[in-house]
Amino acid sequence: MIRSAAVAALAALLVSACSSGEKADTSNPTAGLDSEILAWRTAVEAEHPACASKVEGKGCQDFQVMCKAYQEIDAAEKAKGVVTQVVAAMTFAGRNPDGSTGKSGSSFMLFSKDANGWTRTESKPVNMSSCAPLA
Repeated sequence: MIRSAAVAALAALLVSACSSGEKADTSNPTAGLDSEILAWRTAVEAEHPACASKVEGKGCQDFQVMCKAYQEIDAAEKAKGVVTQVVAAMTFAGRNPDGSTGKSGSSFMLFSKDANGWTRTESKPVNMSSCAPLA
């Protein structure tokens, strides 16, 4: 009896751990950011010149988020309700019509979170390792 109760408790714990989504954690200032980064990747795939040549429906490959870093929120942004800002850098490679790796590309984005969720705006290039602004 004790064994079956322990198994049931463990199963319930595992199910709750698996079902708790990223957006459910309101104490996490970056909750929901991963899905925004995926949306950014989709936009890069659709719009970046390096991704213009499509092979089997894909124009770029080897997407990598190189860095993410919190940014200071100034008074004007705080007044607009911004509670979190993160800058991120992503690299990727285009594809040639024959399927080989084409031109490399990069994209930089500033993600801002307020009560309505995340928004993104293009950012100036940053250091790919630290996300620090370039001089």
